Amino acid sequence: MGIEEVKQYFRKWDMEDRIMEFDASSATVDLAAKALNCEPARIAKTLAFKVSEKPILIVTAGDAKIDNKKYKERFGTKAKMLSPEEVIELIGHAVGGVCPFGIKEGVDVYLDESLKRFETVFPACGSGNSAIELSISELERYSGCIEWVDVCRLV
Repeated sequence: MGIEEVKQYFRKWDMEDRIMEFDASSATVDLAAKALNCEPARIAKTLAFKVSEKPILIVTAGDAKIDNKKYKERFGTKAKMLSPEEVIELIGHAVGGVCPFGIKEGVDVYLDESLKRFETVFPACGSGNSAIELSISELERYSGCIEWVDVCRLV
């Protein structure tokens, strides 16, 4: 999977033309912010974890870090990120392009409260050189989010 699957995913809503592809890498928060000429906090980074052997994604603001105490309170387990190999196998996108769009079946998506302070944010689109600008309500709708969570702290 990758950017082509994400384009196909957004085609359902005639939105694939909103996906931006860059000549330079956007695989990290700082690189994406530079490519988009925006503050790093507005990059919507997607983190992959395992809860009870089930993969989940949590989309957070670019300046947020997982707060282990909050995470454990919400999910009942220690935060355990997937390895890069597991991310490809269980989510369908490689690290650097992980996003909640065009992912494998059975992956629950959560949005962190850290995103709500922005009108729009920029999640990746399945590759290390892509993004899409979405309003918070669009992110909620198109990510298939099952719940908003508060599992981060700002750095």
